[in-house]
Amino acid sequence: MKQSTLNVTFAVGFLAAAVGLLVARANPATSYEPSIYTGTPTATWVAFAIALAIAVSTVLICRGREQALGIGLGATTVTGIVSLPVIRNYRFSGMGDALTHLGWARDITRGELAPHELFYPAAHSIGAVFHYVGGVPIERGLLFTMIILFVPFLIFIPLVVRELTGTSLAIGAGAIVSWMILPINNIATHMGVHTNSNALFLVPVVIFAVLAYLRRRAAIERLPLGLSPFSLLLILSGVGLLLVHPQQMVNVVILIGAISVVQYVVRRRYDDHPILDHPTMYAHTVVLGVVFTLWAASNERFRGALVGLVTGIFTEDIGGSAEVDQRDSSLAEIGGSLGELFVTMFLDLALISLVVGFFILLVWLGRTGLDPETKAIVNYLSLSLVPLTGLFAVYFLGTPVMSFRQLGFIAVILTILAGVAIARAVGGLSNYITRPGGNAVAAVGLGACLVLGLMTVFASPMIYDPGQHITDQKFSGYETGLAHADDDIPHAGMGYDPYRYDHGLNGVEADEALSGATVATGDVDPEEFEAGNYDTAYHDRDYYFIMTQYDITREIEVYQELYHSEASLEAFETSPGTNKVISNDEFRMYAVAGPE
Repeated sequence: MKQSTLNVTFAVGFLAAAVGLLVARANPATSYEPSIYTGTPTATWVAFAIALAIAVSTVLICRGREQALGIGLGATTVTGIVSLPVIRNYRFSGMGDALTHLGWARDITRGELAPHELFYPAAHSIGAVFHYVGGVPIERGLLFTMIILFVPFLIFIPLVVRELTGTSLAIGAGAIVSWMILPINNIATHMGVHTNSNALFLVPVVIFAVLAYLRRRAAIERLPLGLSPFSLLLILSGVGLLLVHPQQMVNVVILIGAISVVQYVVRRRYDDHPILDHPTMYAHTVVLGVVFTLWAASNERFRGALVGLVTGIFTEDIGGSAEVDQRDSSLAEIGGSLGELFVTMFLDLALISLVVGFFILLVWLGRTGLDPETKAIVNYLSLSLVPLTGLFAVYFLGTPVMSFRQLGFIAVILTILAGVAIARAVGGLSNYITRPGGNAVAAVGLGACLVLGLMTVFASPMIYDPGQHITDQKFSGYETGLAHADDDIPHAGMGYDPYRYDHGLNGVEADEALSGATVATGDVDPEEFEAGNYDTAYHDRDYYFIMTQYDITREIEVYQELYHSEASLEAFETSPGTNKVISNDEFRMYAVAGPE
């Protein structure tokens, strides 16, 4: 392709990305959006599609500066998609843990909590910096933090692949796979203010430091006392990861520990092997392991999670199998299936896993023609998947949610190896068809996977999980309701427990927790509620019942009245013992009298 044609092509791509962002910015969300995909103007998605089509094509066929421009175009476009909650002026995005993180950040800004008192304070502290320096609300500061922590993933995946193999096709393929954002599965990892998920996007930084330490050994790069600058980079990046979320730090320790074991075995069994030229990682494993142990051992939250894991493993009907059975039953009742959901959410990851698995098998059989140095690094990463997958199995038996977080880390390793695997596959395919033909097949396949991956980055009704968009009206309703309610009457949410909103609005470190939100009274009994027994639906006592537009969308439109029917909600409105005390377009709060 001529240089002038390439220049025009890149100009069109970057212009399309800019137009998409400007159109999205000009159409902010004015009410709750169950899906950010349907809420964002079609013109934005058309513009992004043009930009990504150009990016995918150019990173596969171009080399050098032009390939870097293609990677930059794709990364910019994907960052724009991830940034849509900020661009379209969401007040906040994320319920559950996200609201608790918001509460901790609010506590820091109020001086009620010091950052070092948190187990993982990095994201909250960065959000507080945006709040103090930029003068933005803390909610927006945390959304900015989500983007800041995401960008390194798109930058360092291609850098890690370049460090691993150096071939342009592998770098381009790795970049495209990174745009699929495989670590996000919307079961336990989410694109939002969720520190465990945010930490996953920093893992490639640590892996880059590992590979740089192993492969770059020039004397000019040494620090005083013979310390490698890449050793320092590895320790600092590992500690940074610890401060974002410790679980991913554990996985990094397992990763470099596996590398250390491989190095030890090779040194015991071989006299001539590429790994013998690599500096050992024993010290790094010990240092990062000790740092994590000292940081975690004194934390009550960590000890509680560990006890929960052990209890889950040895308790009947707790674990992944019970969770899967429950989800399958619920999906069947609303006309869905686990198979359908798997294809939507995990097909990309499954295909990439198959490609990488076949590639690893060929490497172990000596059928790939890789140079010894690249083969050694591939063996490091592939063998580390053994203990990482073992830990996934332990989590699956004990705490299913943690297993899907572990899957997110494994997806990072697979993303890196996918770049090399796909490059070798395209090279093999080119032996049967032309090189342009091989690139075209790769572009079509990767492009299709990219579309599917980006369609499931955010929660939406397509995966039976409405978007967790929090509007000004919802926050206003909760703020008023929590401030003026009787402290002796518990709050019951139709969806999320209101104590999460108490965290987000009033902080986690408040002297008094939300009345009733944490007492052992349970949720509203849907069967009693459906039968019209509203007075006895909450353990025979007075209570406040909170209903939001998110709850109605989930229960009526997405769950198809699985737990609450539209008829029962209408009857609830006119029940003699029910009094509406707060109402706006997004939020309703009722005072419900218990039995006399």
